Amino acid sequence: MGVTGSPTNINQGSRTKGGIGESTLRPDGILKVTGEFAYSSDMWHEDMLWGHTLRSTVAHAEIVSIDVSEALATSGVYAVLTYDDLPAEMKNYGLEIQDTPVLAHGRVRHHGEPVALVAADHPETARRAAAKIRIDYRELPVVTDEASATAPGAPLIHEGRDDHHIGHVPHPNIVHRQPIVRGDVAQAEARADVIVKGDYYFGMQDQAFLGPESGLAVPAEDGGVDLYVATQWLHSDLRQIAPVLGLPEDKVRMTLSGVGGAFGGREDLSMQIHACLLALRTGKPVKIVYNRFESFFGHVHRHPARLHYEHGATRDGKLTHMRCRIVLDGGAYASASPAVVGNASSLSAGPYVIDNVDIEAIALYTNNPPCGAMRGFGAVQACFAYEAQMDKLAAALDMDPVEFRQLNAMEQGTLLPTGQQVDSPAPVAELLRRVKAMPLPPERQWESAGEHADVRALPGGLSNTTHGEGVVRGVGYAVGIKNVGFSEGFDDYSTARVRMEVIGGEPVATVHTAMAEVGQGGVTVHAQIARTELGVSQVTIHPADTKVGSAGSTSASRQTYVTGGAVKNSCEAVREQVLELGRRKFGTYHPAWATAELLLEGGKVVTDGGEVLADIADVLEDEAVDIELEWRHRPTEPFDLRTGQGNGHVQYSFAAHRAVVEVDTELGLVKVVELACAQDVGKALNPLSVVGQIQGGTIQGMGIAVMEEIIVDPVTAKVRNPSFTDYLLPTILDTPTIPVDVLELADDHAPYGLRGIGEAPTLSSTPAVLAAIRNATGLELDRTPVRPEHLTGV
Repeated sequence: MGVTGSPTNINQGSRTKGGIGESTLRPDGILKVTGEFAYSSDMWHEDMLWGHTLRSTVAHAEIVSIDVSEALATSGVYAVLTYDDLPAEMKNYGLEIQDTPVLAHGRVRHHGEPVALVAADHPETARRAAAKIRIDYRELPVVTDEASATAPGAPLIHEGRDDHHIGHVPHPNIVHRQPIVRGDVAQAEARADVIVKGDYYFGMQDQAFLGPESGLAVPAEDGGVDLYVATQWLHSDLRQIAPVLGLPEDKVRMTLSGVGGAFGGREDLSMQIHACLLALRTGKPVKIVYNRFESFFGHVHRHPARLHYEHGATRDGKLTHMRCRIVLDGGAYASASPAVVGNASSLSAGPYVIDNVDIEAIALYTNNPPCGAMRGFGAVQACFAYEAQMDKLAAALDMDPVEFRQLNAMEQGTLLPTGQQVDSPAPVAELLRRVKAMPLPPERQWESAGEHADVRALPGGLSNTTHGEGVVRGVGYAVGIKNVGFSEGFDDYSTARVRMEVIGGEPVATVHTAMAEVGQGGVTVHAQIARTELGVSQVTIHPADTKVGSAGSTSASRQTYVTGGAVKNSCEAVREQVLELGRRKFGTYHPAWATAELLLEGGKVVTDGGEVLADIADVLEDEAVDIELEWRHRPTEPFDLRTGQGNGHVQYSFAAHRAVVEVDTELGLVKVVELACAQDVGKALNPLSVVGQIQGGTIQGMGIAVMEEIIVDPVTAKVRNPSFTDYLLPTILDTPTIPVDVLELADDHAPYGLRGIGEAPTLSSTPAVLAAIRNATGLELDRTPVRPEHLTGV
């Protein structure tokens, strides 16, 4: 047992395997790739009904009347609900502003807004019954852009707004406004030898997660409801669901079910309240699963944006000033727009030293589809524009675009436009150096007759549109900055419950959090942290639910930092209790129990010198140590609503990309050949997962560069392409080689020195691809995505 006599030394083979820094495999990986993983859409319950949501067919209209009689008379239908059937006084919900109705009342504000619910014994019966509901609409003028939103006499999307809680806004159709002013822009402009301006447009991108919105609501005997759902934030859902059901939060019990991707699109509610309403009305379990068409209307999207930038520089290449104005289209409801505005404005200067700035960012209310959280969260749109500006400046100064960026790159100690100091490594110039130093892919040797060209590797692919004729190559670079975690004074914390006990003679740790595993690999990392801190090989990850405290959202690149920090914190507390038990039981056997620094390693209590003092199982015996604690990162503060000054963010992450593209200049087709990335991750807790996250984010950024966009009719505000037939996504055939160079410069303020990684590669991949296409074609290209007509003029 290693308790009496001379202590032994732990050998290398006895150390705990599968801890942080190792590429341990995902516990759900094999199940997912073999199709055996149970997603939320796979759930089933005896005597289950199916729910369906009827949505508006117009974007802005008064609801004159609703007739549900024919739907109610349909065989197999158990319930039809409209706004008048809602059970509680609270009938709206929302992440930050409760402006979204559970079901439309009086009027609809966007195409696809929920109007009525149906529960039936078969999903097709529910859909057919919903189609029998008769709604008389009187269409109203639509608001689709800044001009129509702020014109004199413009229709108000939300009348009677109370704005004191979201800051100064100059018009009721502006959700939020954030200016940032620093230095003296006019004086700096006078010193500039070169000034470049640009107007840019960033398209509306969909999260396009493959698992559609789905969930199962089960009514309980106590009058409450149990909800099994795919989401990003269980406790935020709970906070919004309970009031509109008229129930206390303890009667709405939520459990995470299998999530098929998220990327921000599950941060808002979709079918959660609807399924609960139908379950409570019918007294039966109700399952709702959206099809792809419904999914396009059932969640928010990335904000489309119009951005105006002006930069100045001296002849030797130093930036003098920046002016910028960012207009984000938030659609019909607020969602996360205020926070997206904060990110877009505070990160709009990019990872550069610019002492003089005049920045304004706003988000609009319009009759377009609601927009909210998506990977990159406001920083993506800004990065596209400021990186285009860097290339323009480099060209105007006849400088290498990478060297120009390096000359102006921020570093640790730099003051941001908000006045916040970057107090951890900011290796912007080094990331650019590394990505530029990567070997370029070899130039293609086109066959004179084209007979041996592999068309799969050419623009147009298997459509066989070229064998190399008219194809030119381009190379482009970009770098970006993204904040990590919730910002602007938000109480960003997480909770972890850790239990340690002996099962079958072996010490076992159980980690219980409410973290939503949406594919990011948090369940893998939590087990690695527990093995590292508790020295056990067996770790059980408890299903996420609301029986434990909030873990916050799986967004903002925060979960490994914040919930990982909470797991580490609780594990440390458990370890200390285990060691205290050992001191009480065995302290008289060896003085090291009182004098040495003790660790748990390889199932044993050891000194920092490697001496084994006891088996953990002998210390615990029949006792269990069970601790639940909250953990918070450093506090942030709101940005000043006049100047934008403030320590608004807790951490920053940086990534740089080099894109190599080939463009068929005759047809306007683009093939991305390579997207090399260099990124600082602080500490790679799971190197394999880190590379996977970087590559995934890179491809999502590439998608908006060359193909992804939700098309909204500018006259009717209706969505034109709500399907994967017409909304194009990169497939494996579109995916280029993605070499990754991982830099690990520890942030001393973060657990293990780690840095949130999931979003940064989504920023710089988009402008790198655009820069490469510009390099190949000589065209200016000021919008995303780039379409063939933008390259051919046809």
